[in-house]
Amino acid sequence: MCGIAGFIDDQRRQRGAEIDASVRAMCAAIAHRGPDGQGIWVDESHGLGFGHLRLAIVDLSPTGVQPMASADRRWTITYNGEMYNYAELVADLDAAGARLRGTSDTEAFLECVARWGVEATLARVVGMFAVALWDARERRLWLIRDRLGVKPLYYAFEGGRLAFASELKGLRALDGLHWSLDESAFASYLRHGNVPAPATIYREARKLGPGEILTYQPGNAPRISCYWDFRAVARAGIATWNRPIDECEELDRIEALLRDSVRLRMVADVPVGAFLSGGIDSSLVVALMAKVSAQPVRSFTIGFHEQGYDEAKDAAAIAKALGTDHTEHYLAPGEALALIPGLSQVWDEPFADPSQIPTQLVSKLARRHVTVALSGDGGDEVFAGYNRYEWIDRLTRFDGPMGRLGRRVAGAAIRCLSPDAWNRLAELVPLPGVPRRLGEKLQKTASLLEVADPAEIYRRLVSQWQDPSRIAPRTPELRGVLWDASMCDDFPEVISRAQALDTMTYLPDDILTKVDRATMSVALEGREPLLDHRLIEQAWCLPTSFKMKDGRGKYVLRRILERHLPRELFERPKMGFGVPIDTWLRGPLRDWAETLLTKDALAKDGLLDPAPIRALWDEHLSGRRNHQYAVWVILMWQDWRARWAI
Repeated sequence: MCGIAGFIDDQRRQRGAEIDASVRAMCAAIAHRGPDGQGIWVDESHGLGFGHLRLAIVDLSPTGVQPMASADRRWTITYNGEMYNYAELVADLDAAGARLRGTSDTEAFLECVARWGVEATLARVVGMFAVALWDARERRLWLIRDRLGVKPLYYAFEGGRLAFASELKGLRALDGLHWSLDESAFASYLRHGNVPAPATIYREARKLGPGEILTYQPGNAPRISCYWDFRAVARAGIATWNRPIDECEELDRIEALLRDSVRLRMVADVPVGAFLSGGIDSSLVVALMAKVSAQPVRSFTIGFHEQGYDEAKDAAAIAKALGTDHTEHYLAPGEALALIPGLSQVWDEPFADPSQIPTQLVSKLARRHVTVALSGDGGDEVFAGYNRYEWIDRLTRFDGPMGRLGRRVAGAAIRCLSPDAWNRLAELVPLPGVPRRLGEKLQKTASLLEVADPAEIYRRLVSQWQDPSRIAPRTPELRGVLWDASMCDDFPEVISRAQALDTMTYLPDDILTKVDRATMSVALEGREPLLDHRLIEQAWCLPTSFKMKDGRGKYVLRRILERHLPRELFERPKMGFGVPIDTWLRGPLRDWAETLLTKDALAKDGLLDPAPIRALWDEHLSGRRNHQYAVWVILMWQDWRARWAI
């Protein structure tokens, strides 16, 4: 795990020492990603420079140092990530007569490329990676991102110079590039709480997409191709759904893939641990780690004092049952307040998932003890775990005139009481299974009942601001895959369509961005066993009925987890990695928020209309409604704008 940066200038405007200095400046901006060493490689004849910041995980010796050249000197690499099956690659190379200098996965990958080419090597590897490769013979630069987008890779092309970096701040450190705000990307941020790929908040920079390759030869335009297409993989899986399924056989097959995925991700020359939330995904990962490890697994949990948010007690019970060496830390509002001034430095593009706060804190907690931490990220997307899948299924089940009429009547009935009144009613008549903040959930239900189109239902479920033009009237929103009508043809079944959309958007743009920045800000390597591409390919061969049963998701994972833990330890309502931002904003975070939400502050750059934002903020402060997510989107924008003003 590392940070990478570099550029190629086909006009060769800098000499060797100047290229070196420019790459060093880019690396300095992302130095937190690699505290164990820095390497710079320059090819003055091509105006080319590669930088690498090392977080040493496998082969801690000098033979693992990057940038690295292949034995035949044709290829040079700088890369961020891990090739988990590098032992298999080494065996293939050994059979082909190759002899490696060291034991690093970098060298194994590089020598595979030298022998079999880029695409053939990518087909062999299991890993997470962002790669820059220079082919000296063909005079071609390759930029490559892993299949699911676990590792980030940004690039900018201007005036014959192609620059790349693990984070946007690395690009901004390169002199000579111009930066301007992409207002359409800003409007998309208001909806999603992140800037969806391939856009960035800047017109001049782009994100390389999951499973994509960018190739560039001086004098030509960059070309982008796809070596692993999730959408095609999912479609191919769906095509097998009509086959007979033996449940025990499928459970065994999925568990075998999970075991191998966990085993590969535990290989390291440094201490390894895991994040344990107490949910299905992380509990299963830790349970399988315990089967592989000769020593007790190190597990880490963040807890909350606020009722309805805390899973630390559940995680502790699971840790005890699995015999882990468990560490927990309860998060106080004061700690969140102390973190906030640095959020826009860590997430150098506007980013508004409030769980970024506990994710960064649990990463700090784990880094005191380990250098690698496994997580359960991806389980919801792959095995239909999000509550919204059940919502979509129920809301689209009743169609036709009578169904639509019934939904409108039900929505009107819900609106007869305010959210605050519903909350008070739930307190007066406590019933088992009633979710917290019942009023807000019912209000959201009422708005969804008004919609008949499944695509619009999904958009409403994932949107922080349903209509960005309401608060940013001069900025047209980018229209991506969420508006792609062909998704209905590829995924006729609504739950699988929602899973696919989440895997293509929410997973890389929110979840994986959050985890990468949080872990790398403290030089911790995060690994995601549930995002092994072999597991995903197999999971999409299972029909939705095998993932969601009786309105509950992750059926396959639950059945497998039963083999390792008593059901009573993990069978409970899904909570998610929630944060009590709603109460914090009315309490210890209120003064900070007020400074960013004054009318003058909101109107400063002319993008936002202060009136609807102020009205929403006042309603939130009154306690009548909970607008925590919409407010957080504005706060993170305002905070980012102050830090990264263009």
